[in-house]
Amino acid sequence: MEAYLGTVLIRFAHIFFGILWIGLLYYFNFVQTEYFKESEASAKADVVQKLVPNALWYFRWAAAFTFLTGFYLLYFLSITVNVGILLGSLMGTIMAANVWFIIWPNQKKVIAGAPDAADAGAKAGLASRTNTLFSIPMLYLMVYSAHGGGLPLIAETSLTGLWVGLALIVAVELNAVVGKMNPAIASVKAVIHSGVVLTLVFGALVHYL
Repeated sequence: MEAYLGTVLIRFAHIFFGILWIGLLYYFNFVQTEYFKESEASAKADVVQKLVPNALWYFRWAAAFTFLTGFYLLYFLSITVNVGILLGSLMGTIMAANVWFIIWPNQKKVIAGAPDAADAGAKAGLASRTNTLFSIPMLYLMVYSAHGGGLPLIAETSLTGLWVGLALIVAVELNAVVGKMNPAIASVKAVIHSGVVLTLVFGALVHYL
């Protein structure tokens, strides 16, 4: 009973921190970024100095605890492992790494008004849009794998979908690290549409390959 309760609490924590993380991700991309396009310089500066640091604190630690609780569930509780879980957890891990190693370091430069703040903001923005793109297929794969009941164990299925999915994830992340913002993710509408398309692609990979 105690072990079961512990598992339930970890799952609850994973979902709770995940909601906080992805909710703030969507706030930054769908609300704050659009506000910055229309706001006066003084208003934008006030938000960057007073609101953004606080929001980023919750953002990065929610990402960290989502990753840690997910890692515990996946590797220590030996939950059912299928292609969807593997691809979804990899996307989530990359997203958390983007938060801590690209978005946060560059946003600190923006907040401090560093000489390269504009370049840093662009790098952080690209990583953030990439995380938004990843978030939609990641959520689909994790939810369906856990509750859909339709995906076989990794040992019982073809690995074609896994390898193709891995290649897609690597290609998208490489663009976030060394590439540039492209029209597929540059606007709110574009990144949502691209995320839905990517979800359909990953759905096809895990269900039909």
